[in-house]
Order: sequence, then structure tokens, then C-alpha cells
Amino acid sequence: MAKSVNGILDRILQKRVMHRWGGLADRAAKMDLASLRLLRGRARALRRQLDRLLFIADGRLTLPLVGSNAFQKPLHSDWAYRPQLWRGPVSPPGVAAAETKAMFGDEVTLFHDCKISELTVRQVRNTHENDLAPFGLRMDVFRFDGSFLSLVIDLPPEAVQGLKRKHLVRMNAVVEMEKPLEIFARLNVQHGPNTEQLVRELPLHESEVMVEFDLAYTKMNEKRVERAWVDLIFEGPEMSQVILRDVNFSRRPRAEV
Repeated sequence: MAKSVNGILDRILQKRVMHRWGGLADRAAKMDLASLRLLRGRARALRRQLDRLLFIADGRLTLPLVGSNAFQKPLHSDWAYRPQLWRGPVSPPGVAAAETKAMFGDEVTLFHDCKISELTVRQVRNTHENDLAPFGLRMDVFRFDGSFLSLVIDLPPEAVQGLKRKHLVRMNAVVEMEKPLEIFARLNVQHGPNTEQLVRELPLHESEVMVEFDLAYTKMNEKRVERAWVDLIFEGPEMSQVILRDVNFSRRPRAEV
């Protein structure tokens, strides 16, 4: 494969393509509008393919490696998970003027009640030397006329298999913010027709934060647990940028006394 993209014919073709598009760019300022409009459409189609190639290449060639599920887990953890969005490329990778219920991959959904959306949400490639997650999520909020903004992260079925009231569920996150902001995490566990909820505020005085949910404080019916999800709730997000460089979960049984 390396030979096929670096052979003599391929290098000649690449040189001709670069020369052609360079010449067209030089002549664009004096080109008639009909020709320029046609050329713009072709350039956009080419750019879409180039952007797709670059996104995949960056994902595979940049550390940390795509698909990495490596992170520090508490001792005696019996389940640990990094959601898809922070582990590998998702579709769509980003949305401008994001509407409520916009999904990013299969597990993350945006919710808000803005009349006019001025939110931009985009998956980004992590490149910091201390990053463990391959990808992050950047959210830019400009004018915000709603009353709530949240990201819902659906946990996989394995998260609730064997889940007991003796379990502690931990969420770790790496957060970057332009300005101080309150972020709350709410664990929801559905059991039969009922849903237990535990809320914790993220301690954002450090970039790496951790919260734990103690299921002993719930009335969860262990025999009827069906699914679980986490809401990340952003308070007063107007004119702010938040980057979630990592979000991961684990659970462990509480030590017996």
C-alpha cells in the first residue's frame, strides 16, 4: 500500500493536481462569475474528501491511540468504561447552531431549550502530552436564551449488569473552561417504572475532576435495574467555551465494614 501511494505515477499525478489547483487559485480573482461558481463547487467537493482523509489520518497517527480505554481505575473496580465519543471518531464530528436532541455518536445527546441556538459542539483530537483519551468534546456557547443545557451520556448495558446498592460509581473528567462555570453530574438508574437520581457538583478548581455516586443512598431495586445514564448539566453557560478532554466511568463495591 505504501508503494501504491508513493510510486512514480502517483507522484507525477500529485504534482500535476497541485499545479492545476494552484493555477486556478491564481486566476480566481479575474475569472468570470459563472466559471468561478462552477469551480467553487468542485473545490468544495474536493475539500470534503480531503477533510475526511485528514480527520482519519490525524486520528490514527496522533497519540493517544484511537480506541484507547486506558485510564486510572480505583482498586477492585469490576467495571470501567470510556464512552465512544472520547475513544474514537463519531459521526457527525460537530454541529453548528446545534438543535436540542442532537446526537454525537450513539451515546451522547445534547439537550437545551433555546429558541435560537447559538451553540457549536465539536469533537476534537487530543494532542496534549498528558492526555489519555484520544478525543475530546468542545462546546462553544454564545448568546444563550434558554433555561438549561445538558449532555446526556448513555451508559452501556454492562454498567448495570450485577449492579448493587453496595456499589460506588465514579466519574472522572478532564475539563478546560474559558471562565468559571458550574457543572453538575446526575446519575440516573432506571429500575422498573422508577428512576433513582444522584447529583454531584464537579469540583472544577482542578482540570482533572472526580465525583462518586454512592448507591447505598438510593432505593434501587437490584432485581429490576434496566439501564443507566449520566446528565452533565451546565449552569450559566452564555459566552463560554468548555472542552471535556476526557470523561470515563468505573464502579467498585464498597468496602465491607
